[in-house]
Amino acid sequence: MALPTPRLKCLIEAALLVAGRPLTVAEIKGSVLADYPVTSRYVQLLLAELKQEYEPRGVELKEVASGWRFQARQEYAEELARLWSERAPRYSRAVMETLTLIAYRQPITRAEIEAIRGVAVSTQIVTTLKERGWIRGIGHKEVPGRPELLATTREFLDYFNLKSLDQLPELDEAQTPLSVPLAESAQQSGKPDE
Repeated sequence: MALPTPRLKCLIEAALLVAGRPLTVAEIKGSVLADYPVTSRYVQLLLAELKQEYEPRGVELKEVASGWRFQARQEYAEELARLWSERAPRYSRAVMETLTLIAYRQPITRAEIEAIRGVAVSTQIVTTLKERGWIRGIGHKEVPGRPELLATTREFLDYFNLKSLDQLPELDEAQTPLSVPLAESAQQSGKPDE
């Protein structure tokens, strides 16, 4: 049974709003559109139309690594943050530098991160990033000790509104906190990072 296009778009819109997570085209087709003869290409077309219809609104339809989702536009983030009494967690410079290295140089071992940063990476940093769902172990490097290889996850891409790692911004090596002066200052202090 075929449904008119406006009704199909409304069904997709409703599914994305109530799902509570991004949905892929295959998930949309296999669930709410399972009873209707639609192709993946047609679902993509309907999603593109929905995305365009939401352009002038406070929310947008965005494709991220895990699929399609509705989200508030970035320009309203400051005002919308007032809806929640608790503040978003603040991450230390060490955590963000470690995450940056993993994102840009994955797969990477903890020892390789330490060699680049010039300071020890505490277990707590790696644990924090894993608990947040931003990184995971993807195997072990075939060297003595078989250290764990770390890489980012789909949750990382979703959180930072990325569809793929290709969308990461270019690093300016002169401006990045991963440059040599940082490593030198950390070695002078003689303390591991926390």
